[in-house]
Amino acid sequence: MSTPHPFPSSTTRDFQTWFTAVENCTVVTDFILLGLSGRRDVQQGLFVLFLLVYGITVIANLGMILLIRMDPRLHTPMYFFLSNLSFCDICYSSSVSPKMLADFLSEQKKIAYNLCVVQMFFFVTFGDVDCVMLSVMAYDRYVAICNPLLYTVTMSRRVCIQLVATAYTIGLMDVTIFTYCTIQLSFCNSNIINHFFCDVPPLLALSTSDTTTSEIALTVSCICVVGSSIITVLLSYSYIITTILRMKSAKGRCKAFSTCASHFATVAIFYGTLLFMYFRPNSSYSMDTDKIASVFYTVVIPMLNPLIYSLRNKDVKGALKKAVGTKLFSG
Repeated sequence: MSTPHPFPSSTTRDFQTWFTAVENCTVVTDFILLGLSGRRDVQQGLFVLFLLVYGITVIANLGMILLIRMDPRLHTPMYFFLSNLSFCDICYSSSVSPKMLADFLSEQKKIAYNLCVVQMFFFVTFGDVDCVMLSVMAYDRYVAICNPLLYTVTMSRRVCIQLVATAYTIGLMDVTIFTYCTIQLSFCNSNIINHFFCDVPPLLALSTSDTTTSEIALTVSCICVVGSSIITVLLSYSYIITTILRMKSAKGRCKAFSTCASHFATVAIFYGTLLFMYFRPNSSYSMDTDKIASVFYTVVIPMLNPLIYSLRNKDVKGALKKAVGTKLFSG
């Protein structure tokens, strides 16, 4: 009497197929980034353009941080959050721009697997912190306009530090999920990423392993962070607008609106791009559109934030004039 096989024949065949696939899978040690263009002349032009943009980003955001530190009039919760936003923008842009600039001048745009994961880690972390920080700033404006008498108590130094720490904690928690899901992926067929940096969607598209679980986990995580931030912003501004419209003084309404204008513009640009990038239907997905949107939120937005605040904010413009005037006078 023959001993029955411990596994059904179909299960055995599936296991053998899987084992053969694993054996044939070459471990990817590096990726090749296709970048924004394959034409050499275009790449040289883009290098000059993005070098200028990155330079402005670093100088403008660093200048904003120093200006807020130097001027006592800017030692308020709103500008404390703004200085943290500027720091995030520098780190956020620096996680992508230097590598992209180097690739414009190189023949083969390689990035090691480990460095790809590291780039994604910092990009997602500071992207999340940026996202949460904007919602924190919206809450700050809500307290300032809707509960002005309790503002100094509600937005104390301790509370402000706790809110910033919460933003970084959320960013690190989210990126832990992203990193874990990414390192579980297998890459056998190709190591060519049709992008200019290691973003999550292109890596999922390139993977040869089943990405269903990873996609669900990443989607839920992304919805929690972005969704909660957007809800906070919408609720804050709904109360702000209601309170402003109830004001009897036209001058008071104008002053209240002016304190929110810079932040509202920043929020609209950032969240608008983010929603277009990650929450549009698959039928309208295009890699070229994806790259353009990615350039906008990784390179352009970090440059725009300090410019928006410096051009539209009277306190920042006043502090800047004072700093420049003092420098010229002392010189």
